[in-house]
Amino acid sequence: MRKAFALPTVAIAAAAFPLLTMGTALADHDGSYQATLGAVNTSGVSGTGMVTLAGDQATVTVEASGLLAGSPHAQHFHIGAQGTCPSNDLSDDADGDGFVSVTEAAKYYGAIGTSLTTEGDTSPDSGLAVDRFPTAEGGSYTYERTFTITEDVQESFAAGTAVLVVHGIDKDGSGAYDGDVMSELDPSLPMEATAPAACGPLTVSQMGTMPAGGADTGAGATSGIENQAAIGVGALAAVGAAAAGAVAYRRRQATDQA
Repeated sequence: MRKAFALPTVAIAAAAFPLLTMGTALADHDGSYQATLGAVNTSGVSGTGMVTLAGDQATVTVEASGLLAGSPHAQHFHIGAQGTCPSNDLSDDADGDGFVSVTEAAKYYGAIGTSLTTEGDTSPDSGLAVDRFPTAEGGSYTYERTFTITEDVQESFAAGTAVLVVHGIDKDGSGAYDGDVMSELDPSLPMEATAPAACGPLTVSQMGTMPAGGADTGAGATSGIENQAAIGVGALAAVGAAAAGAVAYRRRQATDQA
């Protein structure tokens, strides 16, 4: 009889652990992230980014200013490296051409994971889709879009290595993308068109969007966590109850036999 009760207790205990971990494993990247954009290449660009993730869906808002007016600016989630940004003082300009290029900055923020286009494809293939990136009318823009992100991008957010990067600078102050130094990404484009202008690591936001429960109750921000905790407590209680029942039964059997 002891063995008969010991096995169900172990089985219930084993079933409890998936309940404790499943919710976290399925959504460990979900939530809100923010980035404060700092200038790169002495561009003078600044701004903010906000990203809300739910599964494979990303809702993105970017506000940037100090940009080349009237020109498009490529912007991306970069992933898979250190999750940081190059300095603004050109100390990362390894080849001395006057620019911190995408290649020179990649050791900090990694490769393109998502192209933040205004419409259509958002894959790395659209990394230089100039006609589908925001145009900085008056030197600034606000970008808003919801789209699907790939698993590697989700993993980068979860790992803390996702970075928001805005490209395009006017190094010589001519009012256009020009100059003799050409981009290493596309030799038909001047370096000014593709060089990073601003960069910011995407970190978990303490503000995020309005909690589902509303500002008065504050329930929305933690309701998911509370539910997961309740499931975990319930599972552990079931294990404890089963174990206690088995012990009590064995004690009764021992008393009867005595």
